[in-house]
Amino acid sequence: MTEIKDKPLQQFLDELASKSATPGGGSAAAVMGAQAAALVSMVCNLTIGKPQYAEVETDMQALLEKSEALRARLTSMIKADIDAFDKLMAAYRLPKESDEENLARGETIQSILKEATEVPLMCAGACREAIELSRCAAEKGNLGVISDAGVAAMAAYGGLKSAALNVHINTNCLKDGVYAESKVAELEAILNGADTAVEEIYQMVKAKLSSQ
Repeated sequence: MTEIKDKPLQQFLDELASKSATPGGGSAAAVMGAQAAALVSMVCNLTIGKPQYAEVETDMQALLEKSEALRARLTSMIKADIDAFDKLMAAYRLPKESDEENLARGETIQSILKEATEVPLMCAGACREAIELSRCAAEKGNLGVISDAGVAAMAAYGGLKSAALNVHINTNCLKDGVYAESKVAELEAILNGADTAVEEIYQMVKAKLSSQ
């Protein structure tokens, strides 16, 4: 079966809009993050090799390497989210006629819910990284595409907050309270300072646009 990342955009959007549960918000969050990383890469590619930006050439090359690695990670999460959700739905369809079947079904669901929590948590972490990379792009990138660094920050922020919602929907269903609390704590650490960071980047980009 063709992966989402290999399908035309229109087909992906059609599937996103359909009655099918996948792809859904988790995959959309990963796409937002991947878009952010790709935009950072674009800013880098349009800065590297420009004589007027020679003093930041090394920094932008390093940034490009990071953004491309991050884009690959986030792109892989599109399928990972779908796979996790499909496994969970399959678990909910397990037989529950006898006490033994019902117990086994419940244990399987709880186990897969933990797996399903990890995917959006990783996505949230990756989107947080994308925000920081977009800051570097906004600080040092080609002024001709500085707005794209700002768009990268906003896309990453959208992916981050979207992934956070997917963490919460899974932890809310977990019976293992200690595990759920630990994952929410990890998420809160990722979210900490993100609102301020994104607003700072937005205002920085806006100021640079106004001064041109």
